[in-house]
Amino acid sequence: MMVAAILAAVVLYTFIGFIPGTDETGVLAPVTLAIILAGAPPHVVLAFFVSAVVTLNLMNGIPTALVGLPGGVMSAPLMDHAMVLRDKGLASGTIRKMAVGSAIGTLISIPLSFLLASLLLPMADWIKSNSDIVLAAGAVVLALLGKNRILSLVAILPMALLFQALPALYRGAGIIPEKASVNTSFFLGITVGPMLLTLLELLNAKRREALPHGSRTKAELLRSGFGRQALWPGRLITRSEGWWSAAMAAASTPLFILSPVGLTFLLGEASVVRQNEDRVPRAQRAVTVMSALTHSTYLAGVIIPLVALGVPISGVSAGPAGPLFNAGSVYTKQHNLHHLLDLPWFIITVSLGALVAVAITYIIAVRWSSQITYFVMRRIPHEAVLALFVAFVVLLAYIDADQKAGLANVFGVLLVGIACGSFNRLGVSYGVQFMSLYAAPGIVKALAALA
Repeated sequence: MMVAAILAAVVLYTFIGFIPGTDETGVLAPVTLAIILAGAPPHVVLAFFVSAVVTLNLMNGIPTALVGLPGGVMSAPLMDHAMVLRDKGLASGTIRKMAVGSAIGTLISIPLSFLLASLLLPMADWIKSNSDIVLAAGAVVLALLGKNRILSLVAILPMALLFQALPALYRGAGIIPEKASVNTSFFLGITVGPMLLTLLELLNAKRREALPHGSRTKAELLRSGFGRQALWPGRLITRSEGWWSAAMAAASTPLFILSPVGLTFLLGEASVVRQNEDRVPRAQRAVTVMSALTHSTYLAGVIIPLVALGVPISGVSAGPAGPLFNAGSVYTKQHNLHHLLDLPWFIITVSLGALVAVAITYIIAVRWSSQITYFVMRRIPHEAVLALFVAFVVLLAYIDADQKAGLANVFGVLLVGIACGSFNRLGVSYGVQFMSLYAAPGIVKALAALA
């Protein structure tokens, strides 16, 4: 069953990853949550999620290299360097370097993450007993590390009040029982917020008229990408690119609490800071190192909080991996994968999910990336994928509350989506929003104590 889940994740997220503009949180969290609510065993859920992360992070980089369109948020740091190589006719070589970099990042981060998790275990009880403070501090830290610091800090309090006020309204109106939680629905509302806001704008006549009409995005694929490619990693990257990828993946792992996008950009650019003489070797090293970092930062951000703490204290664990910590009545802060799996099971599940996924996606990326990109861009409408995930969110919001409260909760999620989508558009990151959701009970209690 675990192997079937891994293979299903590889197949699903291979095609999703090739679609430009898909957000990692928006496509990972709803599917993972649906699998959890369907009753899948904990080790199957974890294997699926790890496999999905490894697959999606590599496949998202391929549209960037081939057609100059970012596959997702994590592929954005690669854009400039990938475009340099594409303009030189080196797109197929870029994909091969990305594939090797992703394998290096995966292989380096997993053992280091488990090592760091074991070092954090003695502090786990203190962190759990002070989780309200830790989560609130996490929201503040993520806000300070972002580009719009003051705005992000200001947004924490109103978001916390919104996340606590709606459930209180539900309980006061008798819509949900006193001890019921609808945090899972709010999590999904944050996830689809920007997309929901864009869809609602289409109902505004002036905004709809201002959108571009009558043109399609043109994408050109180089003929060289359709030929047979060698698989051996030593022939695809230089020794320098390999060493830099391994070093930066290792350096990023202890920084798991920070933004994976920020770390990918910062450490990726640091690896080429002294390499200014030729743009091509500089760009080749950058895309290799950044591909390693997209995997190492994501995996560390999931593994360390999940194994050591059971509390989402990183941007990744509070965002895409949020359902592993809190999923309706199935997983709660006191009863989630951290409590259900022991260390050997964690090691087996994560290693199997990551290694199978990286092996398959490596071959796909090296051998058939151009063919799959051509098929996806010609045959799979972007709008259909977005509609699928919006439908997922509406369904999960309906079943997250009692049947009689389902419709009310759908509109509650709509409210959360509009509010959080607006914050996102203003520059408040997903990480700050998710951490505010988890920290909301402690923040509101602190505000009440001050009153």
